[in-house]
Amino acid sequence: MTGIARIDEQSVLKAYARWAPVYDWSFGPIADFGRKRAIDIINQRSGTLLEVGVGTGVALPRYAPHLTITGIDFSPDMLRKARTRTRERKLHNVAGLYEMDASELRFEDASFDTVVAMYVMTVVPDPLKVLQELERVCAPGGEVVIVNHFAQDHGIRGQVERWMAPAARALGWHPDFRIETITDATTLELIETRSLKPMGLFTMLRFRKAEASEEKAPA
Repeated sequence: MTGIARIDEQSVLKAYARWAPVYDWSFGPIADFGRKRAIDIINQRSGTLLEVGVGTGVALPRYAPHLTITGIDFSPDMLRKARTRTRERKLHNVAGLYEMDASELRFEDASFDTVVAMYVMTVVPDPLKVLQELERVCAPGGEVVIVNHFAQDHGIRGQVERWMAPAARALGWHPDFRIETITDATTLELIETRSLKPMGLFTMLRFRKAEASEEKAPA
């Protein structure tokens, strides 16, 4: 991946082991604006939902009860909090929470009607491989929703990003991650790009996977 340093998996695990106890009241509120907007859209859909990078499960109680939810995360420390939240909140529509590598999802092709990855792509060692997996497990006609920070060089936002860079690296982020890394690397149809609060620091990308009948025949 040109221009972006590769993140070591053990560094990610160590970072999130440190952050798991305080994530919900530290980084969680900053990310909550984008999370809420994505969930509002997802709740208008139906069927099965996969949340990649479920973390401590902060999103789980907000999903509509008609959705059947599966969550995965690479961090066992985060997952312990997610499972406790699911049990305490009696979230019966959560089908399972699994420790899993987002770049090697252990699900069959076309398993989920909706796939969402919030604040994930900048913390995985190989975001392009993760993107391929999100596309693979999404059912034809389904949607892939990505919420993430994407770098910007200019203006107030660029200044804020530079100010936040040390904290971003402490969390295991790529502070220099660009939107083209995602949009130029998928065959999914981009149907919405939305700038999110606070200060447009985060962006939501909505993609649609073509129905089988819509796929172009090989030349």
